Amino acid sequence: MTETATHTAGASTPPARFAVPGRIEVNGAVAGRWQTATLTEIRRETPRASTFRLAVPGWAGHLPGQHLMLRLTAEDGYRAQRHYSLASAPDESGHIELTLDRVADGEVSGWFHTVARPGDEIEVRGPLSGFFAWPGDRPALLLGAGSGVVPLMSMVRHHRARGLTVPLRLLVSARSPEELIYAREYGAETTPVFTRTAPAGTPVGRLSSAHLAPLLAEPPAGGWEAYVCGSNSFAEHASRLLVAAGQPVDRIRIERFG
Repeated sequence: MTETATHTAGASTPPARFAVPGRIEVNGAVAGRWQTATLTEIRRETPRASTFRLAVPGWAGHLPGQHLMLRLTAEDGYRAQRHYSLASAPDESGHIELTLDRVADGEVSGWFHTVARPGDEIEVRGPLSGFFAWPGDRPALLLGAGSGVVPLMSMVRHHRARGLTVPLRLLVSARSPEELIYAREYGAETTPVFTRTAPAGTPVGRLSSAHLAPLLAEPPAGGWEAYVCGSNSFAEHASRLLVAAGQPVDRIRIERFG
């Protein structure tokens, strides 16, 4: 991830405050406190990705696009920590959700996919990052690839749950329909892009200027705030396409992995 500034927000999603342009001001004391989370549900999304629902009674709430730090501790005291994006929309249920790809040789993702069961306890700290958060107050153009769609889906879910009328569009890239995370949830706001195989009649290929042209040719009032999340190569490719199409550089937020 390119940004790791700590911040927090209430579950009711209060108005955003900006300490510097583009970055939401946060409470570092809350974001820095470790809490115990209990795994309550596991849902398969694709052959390689699953969603893990966690009960966190002391969760302070978050904004769509934020992430958390997760810590596992083995019986011998060994600890492993990772940053993971929040997939769930902010609510007052006391639960949050993470969607994790199973990474080859991944200590933490491997544990979640092969060992974890409902009732297991994990430590979490957050929410984190004041740069990639979307308060729901501006038109959002979302570009994601693979598991990079996770924080963007939090935004889509928030948009729907609150009945927001501010424009939001999602372009999500996957190698095939079988690897499209959250496929059952997408609606009219979403354009899927398939790079290896696609349903009959659907073009196959990388995200291109042709996908962006209709949206950037007729931007909403105030223009788009673009959020890009994915691998290093996808983030570079998508951001270049946006700039070439006229999207202001200072209105492109990038979060990357790998």
